[in-house]
Amino acid sequence: MEIRAVLKKIRVSTRKLNLVATEIRGMSTKFALRYLEVCPKRIAKDVRKLLVSAIANAENNYGIDGYLYVKEAFVGQGLRLKRFVARGRSHANVLEKPFSRLTIKLSDGEDEVWGRR
Repeated sequence: MEIRAVLKKIRVSTRKLNLVATEIRGMSTKFALRYLEVCPKRIAKDVRKLLVSAIANAENNYGIDGYLYVKEAFVGQGLRLKRFVARGRSHANVLEKPFSRLTIKLSDGEDEVWGRR
């Protein structure tokens, strides 16, 4: 069984968010939650909230209470806010403020082939 949770419009670059998402891929949910509690990155707090939401989806929608692990955690690009900053001699530079989206997929391992987690 595959449980999915998506967080959209996160105000951080995809590169920074992918550092945290890479760390929790393949972990059990218990270890991932512990890791995100002590992770020094600012975005780890939001990733932890999404992981708790995915676990709640599994319990509420599918009745899964046992062992879960993070099957996939991938980052996508969201919108970009463009702001203009004045520069010398009547010029302007563009500042891009990126947004990201994070998708976490949990699995209980039933659909997997034995030994291929």
